[in-house]
Amino acid sequence: MVSTAPAPKQRADATRNRARIITAAREAFVEYGALAPLDEIARRAGVGNATLYRNFADRTTLIHQVALSVIARVVDHAEAAVAEEPDSFAALSRFVHAAADERIGALCPLLSGAVDHDDPELEASRVRLERATNDLIAHAHADGLLRTDVGAGDVVIAITQLTRPLPGTDCVGLDQFVHRHLQLFLDGLRNPAPSVLPGRAATLEDLKQRA
Repeated sequence: MVSTAPAPKQRADATRNRARIITAAREAFVEYGALAPLDEIARRAGVGNATLYRNFADRTTLIHQVALSVIARVVDHAEAAVAEEPDSFAALSRFVHAAADERIGALCPLLSGAVDHDDPELEASRVRLERATNDLIAHAHADGLLRTDVGAGDVVIAITQLTRPLPGTDCVGLDQFVHRHLQLFLDGLRNPAPSVLPGRAATLEDLKQRA
């Protein structure tokens, strides 16, 4: 009997095409929002429209996979920071800058509007992200390096606000200042605190309730 299984090279090509499409879609969604033209995404990925639709049946499916990809990358950054940095505040700082590079603020509308929030795979990814972020904060608190009146939600809000330009506007050109302002923010997180913050620390649960 003749095998009909795809050759290893064909499988590798398909995997690369899928990865290129997800990367191109992420960039397009950052620039144009959730309604970025699929033709433009295919062009950026260097594939034909038929290849895009063969991998992702519709826009919602593509957005879902982009969301999973971004969350996975951010979690990877958090885990690498904890494993490789010399102290807990250095790990937190590295994570903040790396998460900003993933443009999680610009992609926030995708996570809040166009995905299935009850999807088990997405929920598992979110749990991993919450655990990784909370662990970073907890370690920095335990070591006395992070001011005690700051929570994980405060950190996520800051990253989100500094990486969320309006799609299709010239504000995208302000990206060059993101890491500068993030560093100002991080300097303000160090313990001992020079001032008292109003209100209470934001938690990740607060952000989930607002979604």
